[in-house]
Amino acid sequence: MAEAVLVDLFGLKLNSLKNSHQSLLKTLYAVRYYCATKAKFLCIMCCSNISWERDDEHNNYLQVTLRGGLWKQSTEGNTITAQELEAIQNEIETYLKNLPALKGELTIITSPSISDVFIHGFTTRTGGISYIPTLSSFNLFCSSKRRDPKVVVQENLRRLGNAAGFNVEKFYRIKTDHASDVWIMGRKEPESYDGITTNQRGVTIAALGADCIPIVFADPVKKSCGVAHSGWRGTLLGVAMATVNGMIAEYGCNLEDIIVVLGPSVGPCCFTLPKESAKGFQNLDPECVRLFDSPNPYVDIRKATRILLERGGILPQNIQDQNQDLNLCTSCHPDKFFSHVRDGLNFGTQIGFISIRE
Repeated sequence: MAEAVLVDLFGLKLNSLKNSHQSLLKTLYAVRYYCATKAKFLCIMCCSNISWERDDEHNNYLQVTLRGGLWKQSTEGNTITAQELEAIQNEIETYLKNLPALKGELTIITSPSISDVFIHGFTTRTGGISYIPTLSSFNLFCSSKRRDPKVVVQENLRRLGNAAGFNVEKFYRIKTDHASDVWIMGRKEPESYDGITTNQRGVTIAALGADCIPIVFADPVKKSCGVAHSGWRGTLLGVAMATVNGMIAEYGCNLEDIIVVLGPSVGPCCFTLPKESAKGFQNLDPECVRLFDSPNPYVDIRKATRILLERGGILPQNIQDQNQDLNLCTSCHPDKFFSHVRDGLNFGTQIGFISIRE
């Protein structure tokens, strides 16, 4: 028996067909009948720009809650008041806050190389409330393809903020494009970017990772920081050094002061590319590729990233990728990490994050 059922329809775009709303209503009633008849709590959340035609049979509801088996709905027609919406949202948030963590405790991997001037870390997959198997339990990203409810992801983020000590109201994720564009915070935000830099105190920036490398950069001298998302394409395009160069150009950082920490990613034990794509890594350094003459050689994106950072002028001793669980393969450790390679399209996401203490 389900204790609660949450149907999250925020961001849903209905077409203009006449029966689209009726189809949605039928779906919602099916959810109620099959999944939520014995639930103590049911909430259906819809985006505010949906306009409903009058439907006396279904009482023309837009947002509803269920308690003790009884439907409650707005008497204001097809919308609810701002106060009613806030009350529903507060009740949902309170309920989610009280849910127990799944699959163990919230774990944050940190590096001693980064000074206490910063708050930083890399998440694992335990300690959250995401319940879909491949997203369970500490997933920190949702999309149209990965349908973890936004309120669930936000609750996971709230728990991370409390554990790490940062303000979730000032939290920014990379808008991944698997390229090398970098957003210098304070300038106009691009539509997509795989790196962020900032020197603003109290602002937390984060890079996504689920096989791709979440990279954290810190300069304790100039008190600036950055993050980068480095998949195989971004690695070859130089996203790591593009982020470093952004810090140098904008904040006057010196190469010898910048600390770089590579978060958990897929290892050369599990990651293969078609031979044509692997050529870029072979040309960079043959040690980055294993079985190059095979149709799908094994590629080491971590080694390639380190090579490019060292060639760019980052001191070898300032690149950290072997501490604690940082060098564990995400695909090989389903108990610790999410993995696209292992789990397919509906995969969860961990992050690397950093902020300058206020």
